[in-house]
Amino acid sequence: MEDRTAERSEVLGEVEQRVIAFCCDGVRILGLPKSIGEIYGLLYLARSPLALDDFVKRLEISKGSASQGLKMLRTLGAVQEVEGSDQRRTYFEADLNLKRLTGGFIREQVRPHLKSGDSKLQEISEIADAEGDEEMKAFYQDRIKRLDRWSKQARLLLPLLQRILGE
Repeated sequence: MEDRTAERSEVLGEVEQRVIAFCCDGVRILGLPKSIGEIYGLLYLARSPLALDDFVKRLEISKGSASQGLKMLRTLGAVQEVEGSDQRRTYFEADLNLKRLTGGFIREQVRPHLKSGDSKLQEISEIADAEGDEEMKAFYQDRIKRLDRWSKQARLLLPLLQRILGE
């Protein structure tokens, strides 16, 4: 690990390394792959658009990781395709608008999870009704109802969170 950091220091400056590490910490909290943070961090500081090969070379990641990371970042609305110097290559730049970044994450990651949670909670409730004695069933149902309330509260908070984080 130390060798890779030393090698990277030849490719990336100190500020770039630290911003990339900062972004990696952020995506780790969100449960996203490290490569997502690396790619976004590099793009965040880039003065001009970057192409896939730039990520592979500068971050020392595989083309597959770079491609998948860019695909995920595009889906989240964190990067966008732009015109570059070579018409045969696709170039990217970071979206710096926190409201759009938050909105993309909520739209692509949080809302689908909450939506699928409804059917999961229904299934769990049905299983709980068939399992254990009456006291245990009542306990399970109470906990399941609490999870359902949390899910509904999260849905109510999402638009507020988006407005708060807007620029």
